[in-house]
Amino acid sequence: MSFETVDYAAAEGIARITLNRPQRLNAINAELVADLRAALAAADEDRAVRVIVLSGAGRAFCAGYDLAWGTQAEDAAQRAMSGQWDPVRDYTSMSRNVRAYMAIWESPKPVIAQVHGWCVGGGTDLALCSDLIYIADDAQIGYPPARVWGEPTTVMWVYRLGLEHAKRLMLSGEALSGADAERLGLASKAVPADELAEVVTTMARRLATIPLNQLIMSKLLVNQAYENMGLRTSQLIGTVFDGIARHTPEGIAWRDEAMRDGFREAVRRRDAPFGDYGERGR
Repeated sequence: MSFETVDYAAAEGIARITLNRPQRLNAINAELVADLRAALAAADEDRAVRVIVLSGAGRAFCAGYDLAWGTQAEDAAQRAMSGQWDPVRDYTSMSRNVRAYMAIWESPKPVIAQVHGWCVGGGTDLALCSDLIYIADDAQIGYPPARVWGEPTTVMWVYRLGLEHAKRLMLSGEALSGADAERLGLASKAVPADELAEVVTTMARRLATIPLNQLIMSKLLVNQAYENMGLRTSQLIGTVFDGIARHTPEGIAWRDEAMRDGFREAVRRRDAPFGDYGERGR
């Protein structure tokens, strides 16, 4: 089975889906969203598969949305409408992405996110919609678009963390190390990066010894408890707010800055007051 932006392989009851845009740090574009959904469907339909492992090729798990694609597409769409913004069209478009991320949550089979390097912005939706997160202790996970030009559409930070930490991370956009993610309960385990694949494989093989019907019932039971807390309503609001955040005066100014001065410079200025992400060590 072959896809353009993800690799897929299945053996011994484990399906492995690997985001494969390493030259762009596996940044999200339309093709990756479509390929991810197709790969998840393949794993769901394969009765021999009991566990799914989601990882990223190269130096990062996922660096979020591909800004070159996202900003240019959004600018072109707004220009085509004489500078206007259609919030319903925006919501409809972004909802397709949310449904792709939630396909991880809705898969009847447990999904383990194997996170290394950067897990940023929209990339966190992929990890947080998974059932278990195993992370390299030196990885960096966070949602810097909360500072300008975005809100987390799946709102999973709220459901995977307590109130204090969810608010701190959403208000500040700060990054957590893998070690901090484990300490706060966001990840099952943080291990040295060179041990991560082996640790994930060990856990996946253990889960694969459990009957598939038992795994499905256990996942549904836990997921339903969170559905009953209003998860879908929160995601509707999160997706609408994400569109608004990208079209506030400040959001449009940041988009224009990124297109004018380059994405690295725009991100550098955004993160400089916090000294994190690409500003670490400066």
